[in-house]
Amino acid sequence: MNSLKGNKLYFIGVGGIGMSGLARYFRRRSAEVAGYDRTPSELTNQLQSEGIDVQFNEDPRMIPAEFREAPPAEVMVVRTPAVPVSSPLLKYWEERGARILKRADVLGMVTEDKRTVAVAGTHGKTTVSTMIAHLLTVGKVRCNAFLGGIAANYGTNVLLNDDAVVNVVEADEYDRSFLKLCPSESVITAMDPDHLDIYGTPEAMFDAYTQFAILCDGPVLVHERIADHFKERAQVTTYALGSNGVPRAENLRVVNGAYEFDLHAEGHALVGLRLGMPGRHNVENAIAASTVALRLGVTPELLRAGLASFRGVSRRFETRIAGPRVVFIDDYAHHPKELDACIASVREMYPGKRITGIFQPHLFTRTRDLADDFGKSLAALDELLLLDIYPAREEPIAGITSEWLLTKVPLDAKACVSKEELLKEFQQRPVEVVVTLGAGDIDRLVPQIERLLNERYRP
Repeated sequence: MNSLKGNKLYFIGVGGIGMSGLARYFRRRSAEVAGYDRTPSELTNQLQSEGIDVQFNEDPRMIPAEFREAPPAEVMVVRTPAVPVSSPLLKYWEERGARILKRADVLGMVTEDKRTVAVAGTHGKTTVSTMIAHLLTVGKVRCNAFLGGIAANYGTNVLLNDDAVVNVVEADEYDRSFLKLCPSESVITAMDPDHLDIYGTPEAMFDAYTQFAILCDGPVLVHERIADHFKERAQVTTYALGSNGVPRAENLRVVNGAYEFDLHAEGHALVGLRLGMPGRHNVENAIAASTVALRLGVTPELLRAGLASFRGVSRRFETRIAGPRVVFIDDYAHHPKELDACIASVREMYPGKRITGIFQPHLFTRTRDLADDFGKSLAALDELLLLDIYPAREEPIAGITSEWLLTKVPLDAKACVSKEELLKEFQQRPVEVVVTLGAGDIDRLVPQIERLLNERYRP
């Protein structure tokens, strides 16, 4: 890491949630930072306000002069796996002879610096890593945190402390990125088949998680349902709701709209803990996060305060409206297991209410590979509005469309709608509980839906 001090770093895809966190980290360390992204966003606006030059045109002539004129040895280029090899910016830096690394390689360098907690899993990792970072912050354990979402308590995806003693890192399995990390300890929340465009088979993905656990120097905390994959690995502890082991949560109940529970972990029995964010699955996430926080020195008293004050992560079971006539929840769920957890939690919190779900499938390959499971998960809604598949980095696949996916959903009240038609639907359609679901650009519709529902259902 010392070799990076004073370097110029250019990020291709700087507006991404992981890339922007690294850009901010190096800017904090007094490096010169610039980058490119396809479209302006709230994140790129924030980066620009922090002194990071962001361009939205792939013309190499738009690269800041101090980067273009610097000797190539002084420039490190950071790219995401989603950047195509045909990118004019990538080609420019290759021809210049600059050092080009994937984001995972650079994050790996950061984790070499100090004790690192890495949180992996096909779902739950963003909430658990953010919760750990918040508990450490409240518990006065100095940390850097690189998160895969915007922490509601802080309005950012990265927490930085010049005197940090520990890193908290979200470990992404896509492109086997998490195998570049150097974790001191880790959490693995789930291993449901995903990213089969990368891994080919579920078994290959499971093998990558096993390798990740082996990379970890110290204890590994895994969800009970996936424990069998780590039988050969020493220092593995399991957690789960309903578990008889330790750590565990028990006596779970809803009190005044929030979950309360008792926690047994790290030699402590903490009664009547209150979680500041909704969702039964988030109590399970809290077991993992609390266990790590207690290991790292957070006191039981400050842990209690941290859980109660945790406001969650943007787009992770985020309640946008909780009125007497309508409820609106926004969630990042884009895998069948995530949909199951989200919809089940909504049912538990709002029993007897009609749930209208708006789902934007993410990736053609994921839709194809998990179509039957998506059908079963979405059938748990009372009503489904299905948007077009968000392609992200992929080209269309013949026959894989939202119309095709809709045939897999055994539900009477269902329809495919375009993003343009969606708002018109809500001007007339009576609703009680609305849930937006997906990992694409559905988030851009959320403020408009929220505004429309507030206008229609004013108390």
